[in-house]
Amino acid sequence: MTKTKIVIVDDHQLFREGVKRILDFEDSFDVVGEGDDGTEVVELYRRFEPDVVLMDINMPGMNGVEATEVLKNEFPEAKVIMLSIHDDESYVSHALKSGALGYMLKEMDADAIVQAIKVVASGGSYLHPKVTHNLVAEFRRLSEREHKGSFQQNDIRRPLHLLTKRECEVLQLLTDGQSNRTIGETLFISEKTVKNHVSSILQKMGVNDRTQAVVTAIKNGWVEVK
Repeated sequence: MTKTKIVIVDDHQLFREGVKRILDFEDSFDVVGEGDDGTEVVELYRRFEPDVVLMDINMPGMNGVEATEVLKNEFPEAKVIMLSIHDDESYVSHALKSGALGYMLKEMDADAIVQAIKVVASGGSYLHPKVTHNLVAEFRRLSEREHKGSFQQNDIRRPLHLLTKRECEVLQLLTDGQSNRTIGETLFISEKTVKNHVSSILQKMGVNDRTQAVVTAIKNGWVEVK
Protein backbone atom coordinates (compact mmCIF):
# COMPACT_ATOMS: atom_id res chain seq x y z
CA MET A 1 0.00 0.00 0.00
CA THR A 2 1.34 3.41 -0.99
CA LYS A 3 1.31 5.71 2.01
CA THR A 4 0.64 9.45 2.07
CA LYS A 5 3.92 11.11 3.04
CA ILE A 6 3.51 14.04 5.42
CA VAL A 7 5.83 16.76 6.68
CA ILE A 8 4.86 18.79 9.77
CA VAL A 9 6.27 22.30 10.26
CA ASP A 10 5.34 23.88 13.59
CA ASP A 11 7.46 25.68 16.18
CA HIS A 12 5.67 23.99 19.10
CA GLN A 13 7.29 20.59 19.62
CA LEU A 14 4.52 19.27 21.87
CA PHE A 15 1.91 20.09 19.24
CA ARG A 16 3.98 18.39 16.52
CA GLU A 17 4.33 15.30 18.65
CA GLY A 18 0.59 15.26 19.34
CA VAL A 19 -0.30 15.49 15.66
CA LYS A 20 2.31 12.86 14.80
CA ARG A 21 0.78 10.44 17.32
CA ILE A 22 -2.64 10.97 15.75
CA LEU A 23 -1.31 10.36 12.24
CA ASP A 24 0.69 7.30 13.29
CA PHE A 25 -2.61 5.54 14.03
CA GLU A 26 -3.59 5.90 10.36
CA ASP A 27 -2.02 3.06 8.37
CA SER A 28 -2.10 5.04 5.13
CA PHE A 29 -0.05 7.95 6.57
CA ASP A 30 3.69 8.26 7.05
CA VAL A 31 5.17 11.33 8.80
CA VAL A 32 8.51 11.54 7.01
CA GLY A 33 9.84 14.85 8.31
CA GLU A 34 9.42 17.65 10.85
CA GLY A 35 10.53 21.25 11.15
CA ASP A 36 10.04 24.16 13.55
CA ASP A 37 10.60 27.14 11.24
CA GLY A 38 9.18 28.18 7.90
CA THR A 39 12.69 28.64 6.51
CA GLU A 40 13.14 24.85 6.63
CA VAL A 41 10.17 23.91 4.47
CA VAL A 42 11.85 24.07 1.05
CA GLU A 43 14.71 21.84 2.16
CA LEU A 44 12.30 19.44 3.88
CA TYR A 45 10.18 19.26 0.73
CA ARG A 46 13.21 18.70 -1.48
CA ARG A 47 14.52 15.98 0.81
CA PHE A 48 11.31 14.02 1.53
CA GLU A 49 9.01 14.91 -1.41
CA PRO A 50 5.90 14.75 0.80
CA ASP A 51 2.35 14.47 -0.50
CA VAL A 52 1.09 16.97 2.10
CA VAL A 53 2.76 19.63 4.24
CA LEU A 54 1.10 20.64 7.51
CA MET A 55 2.25 24.20 8.19
CA ASP A 56 1.71 26.37 11.26
CA ILE A 57 0.58 29.85 10.23
CA ASN A 58 2.38 31.64 13.09
CA MET A 59 6.09 30.87 13.42
CA PRO A 60 9.14 32.98 14.28
CA GLY A 61 11.55 33.74 11.47
CA MET A 62 9.28 32.95 8.53
CA ASN A 63 5.57 32.46 9.09
CA GLY A 64 3.44 29.87 7.37
CA VAL A 65 2.01 32.20 4.74
CA GLU A 66 5.46 33.41 3.66
CA ALA A 67 6.85 29.88 3.74
CA THR A 68 3.99 28.58 1.59
CA GLU A 69 4.59 31.29 -1.00
CA VAL A 70 8.29 30.40 -1.14
CA LEU A 71 7.53 26.68 -1.34
CA LYS A 72 4.89 27.05 -4.07
CA ASN A 73 7.23 29.28 -6.07
CA GLU A 74 9.80 26.47 -6.26
CA PHE A 75 7.40 23.51 -6.12
CA PRO A 76 4.02 24.56 -7.60
CA GLU A 77 2.63 21.06 -7.07
CA ALA A 78 3.14 21.24 -3.28
CA LYS A 79 -0.01 20.64 -1.22
CA VAL A 80 -0.07 22.67 1.97
CA ILE A 81 -2.58 22.62 4.80
CA MET A 82 -2.31 25.59 7.14
CA LEU A 83 -2.60 24.99 10.88
CA SER A 84 -3.93 27.85 12.99
CA ILE A 85 -5.69 28.88 16.17
CA HIS A 86 -7.34 31.74 14.24
CA ASP A 87 -10.68 31.43 12.46
CA ASP A 88 -10.67 35.07 11.34
CA GLU A 89 -11.42 35.53 7.63
CA SER A 90 -8.29 37.62 7.04
CA TYR A 91 -6.01 34.79 8.17
CA VAL A 92 -7.85 32.33 5.94
CA SER A 93 -7.70 34.65 2.93
CA HIS A 94 -3.95 35.18 3.30
CA ALA A 95 -3.40 31.43 3.64
CA LEU A 96 -5.42 30.61 0.52
CA LYS A 97 -3.81 33.41 -1.50
CA SER A 98 -0.38 32.01 -0.61
CA GLY A 99 -1.36 28.72 -2.24
CA ALA A 100 -2.52 26.62 0.71
CA LEU A 101 -5.18 24.05 -0.17
CA GLY A 102 -6.45 23.59 3.36
CA TYR A 103 -7.01 25.50 6.58
CA MET A 104 -7.35 23.55 9.82
CA LEU A 105 -7.97 24.91 13.29
CA LYS A 106 -5.81 23.39 15.99
CA GLU A 107 -8.95 22.61 17.99
CA MET A 108 -9.97 19.96 15.41
CA ASP A 109 -10.41 16.39 16.59
CA ALA A 110 -8.36 13.49 15.28
CA ASP A 111 -10.95 12.26 12.78
CA ALA A 112 -11.27 15.71 11.21
CA ILE A 113 -7.49 16.06 10.87
CA VAL A 114 -7.25 12.70 9.13
CA GLN A 115 -10.15 13.58 6.81
CA ALA A 116 -8.62 16.95 5.91
CA ILE A 117 -5.31 15.36 4.95
CA LYS A 118 -7.01 12.70 2.83
CA VAL A 119 -9.06 15.32 0.97
CA VAL A 120 -6.06 17.53 0.19
CA ALA A 121 -3.81 14.57 -0.68
CA SER A 122 -6.40 13.44 -3.25
CA GLY A 123 -6.40 16.85 -4.94
CA GLY A 124 -9.22 18.61 -3.11
CA SER A 125 -9.30 21.48 -0.65
CA TYR A 126 -10.44 21.55 2.95
CA LEU A 127 -11.61 24.31 5.26
CA HIS A 128 -12.66 23.87 8.87
CA PRO A 129 -16.49 24.24 9.06
CA LYS A 130 -16.17 27.30 11.33
CA VAL A 131 -13.86 28.90 8.77
CA THR A 132 -16.29 28.14 5.94
CA HIS A 133 -19.04 29.90 7.89
CA ASN A 134 -16.86 33.00 8.34
CA LEU A 135 -16.01 33.09 4.64
CA VAL A 136 -19.69 32.86 3.77
CA ALA A 137 -20.37 35.79 6.10
CA GLU A 138 -17.61 37.76 4.38
CA PHE A 139 -19.06 36.87 0.96
CA ARG A 140 -22.41 38.27 2.08
CA ARG A 141 -20.80 41.45 3.43
CA LEU A 142 -18.96 42.07 0.16
CA SER A 143 -22.11 41.36 -1.84
CA GLU A 144 -24.04 43.89 0.23
CA ARG A 145 -21.33 46.48 -0.36
CA GLU A 146 -21.24 45.72 -4.10
CA HIS A 147 -25.00 46.18 -4.37
CA LYS A 148 -24.95 49.25 -2.09
CA GLY A 149 -27.13 47.68 0.52
CA SER A 150 -29.65 46.22 -1.90
CA PHE A 151 -28.41 42.64 -1.62
CA GLN A 152 -31.34 40.34 -0.92
CA GLN A 153 -31.75 36.62 -0.98
CA ASN A 154 -35.47 36.20 -0.71
CA ASP A 155 -35.73 33.97 -3.77
CA ILE A 156 -33.88 30.80 -2.81
CA ARG A 157 -34.10 28.27 -5.64
CA ARG A 158 -33.46 24.87 -4.15
CA PRO A 159 -31.76 22.63 -6.75
CA LEU A 160 -34.43 19.93 -6.61
CA HIS A 161 -33.70 19.17 -10.26
CA LEU A 162 -30.28 17.97 -9.11
CA LEU A 163 -30.45 17.02 -5.44
CA THR A 164 -32.98 15.31 -3.21
CA LYS A 165 -34.81 17.34 -0.58
CA ARG A 166 -32.59 15.85 2.14
CA GLU A 167 -29.44 16.65 0.17
CA CYS A 168 -30.65 20.26 -0.16
CA GLU A 169 -31.00 20.38 3.62
CA VAL A 170 -27.46 19.02 4.06
CA LEU A 171 -26.12 21.53 1.52
CA GLN A 172 -27.72 24.40 3.46
CA LEU A 173 -26.17 23.18 6.71
CA LEU A 174 -22.77 22.89 5.02
CA THR A 175 -23.16 26.54 4.02
CA ASP A 176 -23.98 27.37 7.63
CA GLY A 177 -20.56 25.96 8.55
CA GLN A 178 -21.78 22.87 10.36
CA SER A 179 -19.65 19.73 10.67
CA ASN A 180 -20.90 16.27 9.74
CA ARG A 181 -21.54 15.56 13.40
CA THR A 182 -23.67 18.66 14.01
CA ILE A 183 -25.53 18.14 10.72
CA GLY A 184 -26.42 14.65 11.90
CA GLU A 185 -27.64 16.01 15.23
CA THR A 186 -29.69 18.71 13.50
CA LEU A 187 -31.36 16.31 11.06
CA PHE A 188 -31.52 13.37 13.50
CA ILE A 189 -29.48 11.10 11.26
CA SER A 190 -26.17 9.31 11.79
CA GLU A 191 -22.83 10.88 10.93
CA LYS A 192 -22.24 8.05 8.45
CA THR A 193 -25.48 8.94 6.67
CA VAL A 194 -24.37 12.58 6.53
CA LYS A 195 -21.08 11.53 4.92
CA ASN A 196 -23.02 9.53 2.31
CA HIS A 197 -25.21 12.55 1.56
CA VAL A 198 -22.15 14.82 1.23
CA SER A 199 -20.47 12.37 -1.16
CA SER A 200 -23.63 12.24 -3.26
CA ILE A 201 -23.89 16.05 -3.30
CA LEU A 202 -20.29 16.43 -4.48
CA GLN A 203 -20.77 13.84 -7.22
CA LYS A 204 -24.03 15.36 -8.49
CA MET A 205 -22.64 18.92 -8.42
CA GLY A 206 -19.42 17.86 -10.13
CA VAL A 207 -17.16 19.37 -7.46
CA ASN A 208 -14.23 17.97 -5.52
CA ASP A 209 -14.93 19.09 -1.97
CA ARG A 210 -17.33 20.76 0.45
CA THR A 211 -15.88 24.23 -0.05
CA GLN A 212 -16.46 24.14 -3.81
CA ALA A 213 -19.99 22.86 -3.20
CA VAL A 214 -20.77 25.78 -0.87
CA VAL A 215 -19.31 28.37 -3.24
CA THR A 216 -21.25 26.92 -6.20
CA ALA A 217 -24.46 26.82 -4.17
CA ILE A 218 -24.09 30.47 -3.13
CA LYS A 219 -23.39 31.63 -6.69
CA ASN A 220 -26.47 29.82 -7.97
CA GLY A 221 -28.75 31.05 -5.21
CA TRP A 222 -29.44 27.53 -3.96
CA VAL A 223 -28.81 28.28 -0.28
CA GLU A 224 -29.58 31.04 2.17
CA VAL A 225 -26.56 33.08 3.25
CA LYS A 226 -27.17 33.90 6.88
